[in-house]
Amino acid sequence: MPPIVSKPTLPEKVVIASRESLLAMWQAKHVQARLQQLYPGLVVEILGMTTQGDRILDVTLNKIGGKGLFVKELEIAMEAGQADFAVHSSKDVPMQLPAGFTLAAIGEREDPRDAFVSNRYADLTALPAGAVVGTSSLRRECQIRSRFPQLVVKPLRGNVQTRLRKLDEGQYDAIILAAAGLRRLALTERITSLLPTEASLPAVGQGALAIECRADREDLLALLAPLNHPETAACVRAERAMSRVLGGSCQVPLGGFAEVVAGQLQLRAFIAMPDGSNMLQITLHGPVDEPEMLGQRAADALLQQGAANIMAALDDAHPG
Repeated sequence: MPPIVSKPTLPEKVVIASRESLLAMWQAKHVQARLQQLYPGLVVEILGMTTQGDRILDVTLNKIGGKGLFVKELEIAMEAGQADFAVHSSKDVPMQLPAGFTLAAIGEREDPRDAFVSNRYADLTALPAGAVVGTSSLRRECQIRSRFPQLVVKPLRGNVQTRLRKLDEGQYDAIILAAAGLRRLALTERITSLLPTEASLPAVGQGALAIECRADREDLLALLAPLNHPETAACVRAERAMSRVLGGSCQVPLGGFAEVVAGQLQLRAFIAMPDGSNMLQITLHGPVDEPEMLGQRAADALLQQGAANIMAALDDAHPG
C-alpha cells in the first residue's frame, strides 16, 4: 500500500502583512476577498505597516538599498508571528529571498506595461527638447535616455497619488508609472498613453502580485495554492531567474518580460548603463515548464554580450 500522506490542517484565521499605501492595501484586500471566497469560514485580517522604503522619500531607491526596503519589515512581522504572509507587488520582491521564506503564489498578471501620464502631451514623442520626465526607476530612465536623449529625466518618489500631485503641480511635464497600479486604483483615466513593451521593457514581475510566507508553513502553502496563476508564475519565475544571475536590483538598469507565445515561453531582457548607453538585449524561447532554465539562458546570453562589464561599472559607481 502507498504511504498515507496527511494533508496539513488549514488555519482558521490568517493575518496579511501589507504596506499601508493605497495600492498595497488594495492588493492585500484583493487577496483577502479571494481567500474569503475560497474559504467562507476563514477569518482574514490585514496588518498595515509603514516600511523604511515608505519613510525615506527624498532619496532614490538605488541610493538607499533598493526595493528590499519595502519588504523587510513585513518579513520581520512574519518571523515574529505577528503576520502569516505578506502580499507584494512582484517587482518589489528582491531576487534573493531571505533563508526560510518562499513565494507561495503568484497572482494573475494585470497590464504589465508602463504608462505615460501627462496633462499636456500625448506621448514621449510629443515632448519638446528639455521637457522634464519623472520616474523612480533606472530601468525606465535608461530606456528613455536611449530613445530620447533630448529629454531631462528627474527622480520621482512617493506613492501613486503623490507622484500624480507632483505632475499636476507642474514639477514635471510627464511621468511614467506602472499601468497596473493605476488600473487597480481606478485611475485608468490618468493614463495618457501606454508604452508598448518593445519601447519600454517592463520590470521583472511588473503587474503581478506575489504572496510570501515562511517556507515551513505547509498549512499556508496549501491554503494559498489556489491563488497561484500557473502561466503568470512561469513568466515571473523566468524573469526573476534572469535578473537573479545579473544581480538585479535598483542599482542595475535591467528589464525582463516573459509571455507565453504559441505555446512557448518567450523572454525578452535587457541590461544597460543608466544613461542609456551600451544597451544589451536578448529574446529567447523555451518550454513553459522550465522557466528558470530560460531565465538562466537569457542571463548567460547577456553575459556573453558583455553584461559583466556593465555590472562592474555599476559596482565601481556604487561601491558597497
